[in-house]
Amino acid sequence: MKVNGNTVLITGGATGIGLALAESFLKLGNEVIICGRREKRLLEAQKNHPNLYIKNCDVSSEEGRKSLFIWVTENFNNLNILINNAGIQRAIDFKDGIKGLEGENEIKINLEALVYLSALFIPFLESKQESAIINISSGLAITPLAVFPIYCATKAGVHTFTQCLRYQLSKTSIKVFEVLPPIVETELNMEYREKRGTGNKGIKADKCAAAIIKGLANDDFEIVNPALENLKTATLADLNKLFGKMNGQW
Repeated sequence: MKVNGNTVLITGGATGIGLALAESFLKLGNEVIICGRREKRLLEAQKNHPNLYIKNCDVSSEEGRKSLFIWVTENFNNLNILINNAGIQRAIDFKDGIKGLEGENEIKINLEALVYLSALFIPFLESKQESAIINISSGLAITPLAVFPIYCATKAGVHTFTQCLRYQLSKTSIKVFEVLPPIVETELNMEYREKRGTGNKGIKADKCAAAIIKGLANDDFEIVNPALENLKTATLADLNKLFGKMNGQW
């Protein structure tokens, strides 16, 4: 796909991978809109990039998604790329029972929002000569960490949904990409990562964004962490062994 001259909407675009992608697309001559729940961070991003458009909204709610869709389509008729990036990660111990599920809902933010936003925008995107949906998944969709059970499950859901969506839209103008990044140095679950001593580990967000842009330009429909390349031919037994090894380290 072409990576310049587009109008791009990025959910969860005020920090991390989302912001790095916004910066990359701006440098390439695209019109970029970011949305998120934290108005302060959106305003900070816009202050650093005055030509960035921002929208404060919560895509985990039906009302938030619909209001975003109406605002974007009424004000940016040339929109042709949707990047579903918004997500949260929580360490949950199911030995705590239902109490462990109190707080922010990963299913609504990580998976439900992505599915419903795709459904909202597909008829609009299909009217464009060239368009794309880019879903930010995770390497943990393939090799999960048990400490993040719902996060991993939602990202596995994103992976499966994206495969199905790509097949359904194969004869339309919409290209469907999935990004499965490695650990990236972002604010995602930073409190837990710092507690575990992993707060500063992972690649830089701008390096991750550069790899994504390169993959998009090459029409790599699954843009994966290089460490996952070998897993494309892995057996179920191989994956189970890897799961044991990874979780043993945690």
